Amino acid sequence: MAFVSSRMKFFYLPVAILFAVPLQAAEYDVSGPETQVVGDVQYVDARYEDNLNALGRTYGAGYEEMRLANKGVDAWLPGEGTVVRLPVQHVIPQAPRNGIVINVAEYRMYYFLGDAEQQKVATFPISIGRQEWLTPLGRARIVAKREKPSWRPPKSIIEEYAERGEELEKVIPPGPDNPLGDYAIRLSLPGYLIHGTNKPAGVGMKVTHGCIRMYPEDIAWLFPEVRMNLPVTIVNQPYKFGYIGDILYFEAHIPLEPEEDEIARSMTRVMEAYVKVVEPGSTRVDWDKMEDVFRNPTGIPIEVGIRTTVEAF
Repeated sequence: MAFVSSRMKFFYLPVAILFAVPLQAAEYDVSGPETQVVGDVQYVDARYEDNLNALGRTYGAGYEEMRLANKGVDAWLPGEGTVVRLPVQHVIPQAPRNGIVINVAEYRMYYFLGDAEQQKVATFPISIGRQEWLTPLGRARIVAKREKPSWRPPKSIIEEYAERGEELEKVIPPGPDNPLGDYAIRLSLPGYLIHGTNKPAGVGMKVTHGCIRMYPEDIAWLFPEVRMNLPVTIVNQPYKFGYIGDILYFEAHIPLEPEEDEIARSMTRVMEAYVKVVEPGSTRVDWDKMEDVFRNPTGIPIEVGIRTTVEAF
């Protein structure tokens, strides 16, 4: 069964509009729960000197997002004229639309502004904790903000450096050698921050000690926006469903859990996400297409169904 949507927009961005500096944060109107997908599918021709990392930063995507959306493309040398897909359309995670929502499975943050009647969301790529330093899930709040922060690495990180034969100072002052960058936002989860970086090439990867790392320009935008005690919700949702009008979209990412975790990498988890969004009997679904999206994730929302009250065409 095939579904065709006239609502989906595709934008082809010519090489001439690639900028030397990253674009400003995109804000989307999400007033009302019926808005479940934001952004549009976009493509761009790569130049000889481009790489997926730099293109991602320009258009608001991280490394893993760009790699997943462009399988088979050399991440560091796509090649002159290669069509690169920009993963800048997103199904909003299933979480309270209040404050900051972080979905570690897609390496992405959502910041909700305003109230339910006039609400917008700004979304950003992020880095998360690597396997032995997983970013914790759950609810938190902002308890402190610091511009030009000093970094006081915990004993565990100092010891990690020592095991590699490297000496790490107990206090790293503000400046180009500070891994926190120019801004740090402390969470009520002890020891965890949302912060900038002095190594922006690593944004969008699983590389931190559990903190949330952002591009310098993104944290500079977010820092003055957020208030003390703002709620922060951290979820792990590799599979997301949402409607644009009557068309159902399925967005799949690679689960963060180890390869041997069969439940995390099974359709069981997909169906758990599905039933939270789709009412029984309300939607005609192309189950073969859904399974294909699950087995070949791209991080791009893909049409998989249509409400039964609407004729397929």
